[in-house]
Amino acid sequence: MLELVRRNTLTLVLTGAFVISMTMGLRSSFGLFMGPMTGDLGIGRESFGFAMAMQNLLWGLFQPFCGMVADRYGSGRVMAVGAVAYAIGLYVMSGAETVFGFNIGAAWLIGFGLSATSFSVVLGALGRLVPANKQSVAFGIATAGGSVGQFVMAPVGQALIEAQGWGPALSTMAWLALTMALAATILRSKAGDEKKSGDEKTTSSDQTLPDQTMGAALREAATNRGYQYLTLGFFVCGFQVAFITIHMPSYIMDLGMDASVGATTLALIGLFNIIGTYTCGVLGGRHSRKYLLSGLYFLRSIVVLVFLVLPKSEISVYIFAATMGLLWLGTVPLTSGLVAQMFGVRFISTLFGIVFLSHQLGSFLGVWLGGYLYDTTGSYDGVWYGSIVLGVLAALIHLPIAERPVARLEATT
Repeated sequence: MLELVRRNTLTLVLTGAFVISMTMGLRSSFGLFMGPMTGDLGIGRESFGFAMAMQNLLWGLFQPFCGMVADRYGSGRVMAVGAVAYAIGLYVMSGAETVFGFNIGAAWLIGFGLSATSFSVVLGALGRLVPANKQSVAFGIATAGGSVGQFVMAPVGQALIEAQGWGPALSTMAWLALTMALAATILRSKAGDEKKSGDEKTTSSDQTLPDQTMGAALREAATNRGYQYLTLGFFVCGFQVAFITIHMPSYIMDLGMDASVGATTLALIGLFNIIGTYTCGVLGGRHSRKYLLSGLYFLRSIVVLVFLVLPKSEISVYIFAATMGLLWLGTVPLTSGLVAQMFGVRFISTLFGIVFLSHQLGSFLGVWLGGYLYDTTGSYDGVWYGSIVLGVLAALIHLPIAERPVARLEATT
């Protein structure tokens, strides 16, 4: 019975979307906890930001290893373990009394939980289980799940904080995290399963090739110039979105607006990203992914610049959230789709995991630098303008990428 469920493409895609919606939705609400937690624990924004930055960094550092384990032993097992770690991390956060305890829960445990339940592992499973001609759309829908989670969890998180306080709110969220372990039973796959996934005409061309070792796959990717550019570009994505996710609610309160505006802003980003990410997934199946990525990064820089120069009001904040939401996570299906296009799907969790490590290095820098510059200068301007410059550079660096399968795959077509 389970095998029949697993072979249903819609079920697979919706399950992947659910897992990503939970892992990203819960995480996206952490910025709402900055105000009450820093006040009660007596820590500054830099300390809170550093824990969130370490979470992003460890998420990235664990990601390639979780991808390797998923490729070798199965995605479902990795997701189940990650869900438990995520829940424990939230519980530890809920009882934190010191910066050290907060870091154990928020950085180490949730950092690992994120790496085992997010894009690399989930999209890797879908890449092997979903027919090749449906992968780009599947990646877009699953990634959009993260936006659904953000849209739902931002107001839910704020409501929980107001009704229960930040500690009990985090405990409630820990129970929600455990639901990912149940969903993981449907997304069980590992390298080689693409050979068994059904109709030979619709599955990946990997099935016609002789077995490739993981070491050979890593060497092949490491020497590919397009893969290097893709990895560098994804650093910028992490810098931009992590800074906004964590610091935007506090930035809005600094402007004299209510905390509910921050929650609504995060929800709007999530809502409009559902449209943006799905659209990028569809367009990525029809048009050049590198040009779409280049345009997306350039538009982000324009949106941030316009937001900074316009007068600030609730309306301008909401317009910024909506437009940025359209450009938010569209990078994920396009980037992962390029990895699959160039190297095939056999070791996609590993190869995309390494690209995602670069994303998380950018996330670390964006979150930590935001807290550091605020505590030292009283302003976020340095990070805002830095993100504009990085966006333009990312737009340029994607242009030279060769959008074609590596020679190993081309030889069979």
